[in-house]
Amino acid sequence: MKLGPLLESAKIPVPAGAAELDVRAVAYDSRRAAPGSLFVAVEGFHRDGHEFVADAVKQGAVAVVAQRRIRTKVPVALVADSRAALADLAAEVFEHPTRKLKLVAVTGTDGKTTTVHLVSDVLEAGGERTGFATTVDFKVADHVWANDTRQSTQEAVEIQEFFAELLVAGGTWGVLEATSHALALRKLRGCEVDIAVFTNLSPEHLDFHGTLQSYLEAKGILFEMLGQGAEKGVPKTAVLNADDPHWQYLVDRAGGARVITYGIDAHADVQGTVLSADASGSRVRVEARGETVEIALPLVGRFNVHNALAAIAAGLAAGVPLAKARDALQRAKSVRGRMERVDCGQPFSVIVDYAHTPESLDKVLGLLRPLTKGRLIAVFGSAGERDRAKRPRLAEVAAKHADFFVITQEDPRLEDPAGILAEIEAGATGAGKARGKDYAVIDDRREAVRDAMRRAQAGDTVLLAGKGHEGSIIVGEEKRPWDEAAAARDALRELGFAA
Repeated sequence: MKLGPLLESAKIPVPAGAAELDVRAVAYDSRRAAPGSLFVAVEGFHRDGHEFVADAVKQGAVAVVAQRRIRTKVPVALVADSRAALADLAAEVFEHPTRKLKLVAVTGTDGKTTTVHLVSDVLEAGGERTGFATTVDFKVADHVWANDTRQSTQEAVEIQEFFAELLVAGGTWGVLEATSHALALRKLRGCEVDIAVFTNLSPEHLDFHGTLQSYLEAKGILFEMLGQGAEKGVPKTAVLNADDPHWQYLVDRAGGARVITYGIDAHADVQGTVLSADASGSRVRVEARGETVEIALPLVGRFNVHNALAAIAAGLAAGVPLAKARDALQRAKSVRGRMERVDCGQPFSVIVDYAHTPESLDKVLGLLRPLTKGRLIAVFGSAGERDRAKRPRLAEVAAKHADFFVITQEDPRLEDPAGILAEIEAGATGAGKARGKDYAVIDDRREAVRDAMRRAQAGDTVLLAGKGHEGSIIVGEEKRPWDEAAAARDALRELGFAA
């Protein structure tokens, strides 16, 4: 494509004499710049793309989009916001795939990944062909592969490319995990959302957003997006958790979009009643639009009932009958790293879960406590360069529920690992717990897992929390390979158990 029309379509001023340059791709990472690429210099958290313009030009970039003047031999288009420009350019390059593809986006503090998977299942039960992008996996039609990027929501270029590929594969619906970071950083700009789903909100990422209100406002951006683009055969719909007090704020942000609520305690359009629950899942009665069904949901916990209700509501918004949604949910499978059981024949339970906030850890430990005949043992840490305020609260939650817990590393990044452990431990001592008696502090996560396994006896439950599906531990700027479930299996084998 020619640079002039591309920039003009994204409402970016065209540098003098540059309109006829041939552009083959858009890049924001100088290492991925190639001959004929347009390099967009984005200010990151650790690196500023403006400092790598020379590298991008060496790689073959023919022009640059930047927020400030840069001395280089190629034309530079100046913009007020490089991230917004990147999103606009990506949408143009891939010809706005979400104008043709219908799109569900799910936001909230907890439950996003599972809800995306369940929404996809429900839509496919209704005869649709789906693709999704989550923290854990990607799916394009029948092809599923692991998300090894450590990003819940990709950058704008990858998002638009993903949806373009889904269209080519015959997809009819995309389902996207929409994080508050992605929304605030305009990664989803240019995506035309048909159904926006809200799971819940509790304090998280306050190091980035500053306040809970700012965090909520970032979530609200998704619901404002319902007002963008034309309807594609389904009404623009906000699907909201009526059991969460923040849902009314999101109604206001959704403008004139249709609203479908779901809930267990509050009166809702999709009303769930938990009839029974045990370690295998829940039996749930669901009433919606004058119909009633019962679902044997094979996912553990009340929070998964909420996730299932959200998927039903999204399905109804998309035109999927309630009975079809029921059938899909009765076949649901746990998402990798989400309440994932590790069984090597040991006489105690081992669960791997992504719970990494005080609220999510409280939910999981609170769920496992009554299901555990013996002792409840937890292993957890807290990521570096992330919300420091939650560190002692994680230990307070563990002290409330667990009989013993091990404090370890999660992703220290560039922070002092010992300092992170000390901040977590402050919550344990503040709760009256003593090191050695009630908890241990072990820097090496593999050894922490081993320690928990060695302590476990018949009837106990060991929860490995915080890493879930993630395939690495970030130390400094290095991603060291990690597999939590594999580490658990290794520790169990060392104790003489075999799968």
